[in-house]
Amino acid sequence: MNYQLPFPSGRQPVLARNVVSTSQPLASQAGANAFARGGNAIDAALAAAITLTVVEPTMNGIGGDAFAILWDGKALHGLNASGRAPAAWSPERFKGMATMPHRGWESVTVPGVVSQWVELSSKFGKLPFEDLFKDAIRHARDGFPVSPVIARQWKDAAAELHMHPGFDAFMPNGRAPEAGEIWRFPDQADTLEDIARTKGESFYRGRLAKAIAAFSKECGAAMTEADLAAHRCDWVGTVSTNYQGYDVHEIPPNGQGLTALLALNLIEQLPYAQTKPGSAERMHLEVECMRAAFADLYAHVADPEFMKVTAKDLLSKSYAKERAKLIDPKKAGTYLPGQPPSGGTIYLCATDTDGRMVSYIQSNFKGFGSGVVVPKTGIALQNRGSGFVTTPGHPNQVGGGKRPMHTIIPAFIMRDGKPDMAFGVMGGNMQAQGHMQMVLRYVTEKHNPQACSDSPRWRINDVGELTVEAGVHPSVVEGLRAMGHKPIVAPADSLDFGSAQLIARLPGDKAPYAYVAGSDHRRDGQAVGY
Repeated sequence: MNYQLPFPSGRQPVLARNVVSTSQPLASQAGANAFARGGNAIDAALAAAITLTVVEPTMNGIGGDAFAILWDGKALHGLNASGRAPAAWSPERFKGMATMPHRGWESVTVPGVVSQWVELSSKFGKLPFEDLFKDAIRHARDGFPVSPVIARQWKDAAAELHMHPGFDAFMPNGRAPEAGEIWRFPDQADTLEDIARTKGESFYRGRLAKAIAAFSKECGAAMTEADLAAHRCDWVGTVSTNYQGYDVHEIPPNGQGLTALLALNLIEQLPYAQTKPGSAERMHLEVECMRAAFADLYAHVADPEFMKVTAKDLLSKSYAKERAKLIDPKKAGTYLPGQPPSGGTIYLCATDTDGRMVSYIQSNFKGFGSGVVVPKTGIALQNRGSGFVTTPGHPNQVGGGKRPMHTIIPAFIMRDGKPDMAFGVMGGNMQAQGHMQMVLRYVTEKHNPQACSDSPRWRINDVGELTVEAGVHPSVVEGLRAMGHKPIVAPADSLDFGSAQLIARLPGDKAPYAYVAGSDHRRDGQAVGY
């Protein structure tokens, strides 16, 4: 591993035996406090995640969804805690709509994040469940100064969401809080205490469930107490592909993680190694592989019970070989989905000296999510229902009890059967693209986690445009144009390229283990060693 930092960065890699890395310093410190109380990596990750619902409400909340990949010291596990559509969401309910609603109650599926907290703690945690909430409750009740990036995101969200039911709870003075302003939310503190005391039962079958269902009924929405009570999270394992001797793992569908693996499979079939790091030729191949992978994502990936092809079919190396023939190493192209032969943000990671490694993500999706906030609870509800489509017969067509295609995805790398790195890049459709870019920087270019994060990024945005960060050299931009791309150079302060957190294990076959971590300079966060 190369410890140099070849890209502009205000940060150094963090090396320690116990590490937690998040997008907000107070959340990272909550994870460190869990270590200090005798907790393990799972406890640290959960304490940080719960705190993030308070200190970074612009990206996640109690009413969101979650996924995790973790190494427990002996085996790798994958947990899907995304929620399902209300039972009343039949295709007929959305008939005549070209797309699903993006905000409001008609975008809200059952929140799953609380079930992930409970499941991970009960199965792998060391601390009492209530202990994990201490920092989050303190910050919600006593207040904390809002950090700069989050204040900017909050202001932008408030301009759009202020008219949605209950959202005024996040702008009590008629506006979003400014950077440095103290934010208190006693209602959220009460809700977190209720969840902690009841081990999540209140949220799905108790007082909080009744409050959510009552507000749904008041607003004429579909979600009921029965929908909430029916929720369950599922241990689903992982899907993976081998890239240059490294096994890259993602959560299987309904998540979009498969897209990063599809793109890596295509990269292996192309003359990628013959291109120069940071060159237009290298970026061109990365972009083209991701465009082809996205075509398959949007055509095939859904709740696995409704998919017409399997993840195994899509990840076949023979399928990648055929798909790669469509890509011209010197010219931009457009791609339709293939047909393989048959056979959904905040991100954080944590590791401990005994070898446990956690890759964790939770999200409300678009900013605060649906914009709907349950009165007197601090529960901002996600808008994951917008991940469905209304196209008849499509595997991802909206339907009662179905899980939508999800953008939030944790990632994990194994090498020779041993855990190597927990990582993720939050930010809508940037996530799969960011995962591919992190793997290429780490595996092919041998950068340390901080340098992987610092490297200038590209993104195919939601309408298919290629955007590149301001740090991409002008000669690369011109090279892309010469190959038929139409790159848009983003402003220097753009937040459109996601936020990465990465922790890699240092060499050593026995405990106590040690790690090196990186945290994205594009956000307020930090990696903390204990």
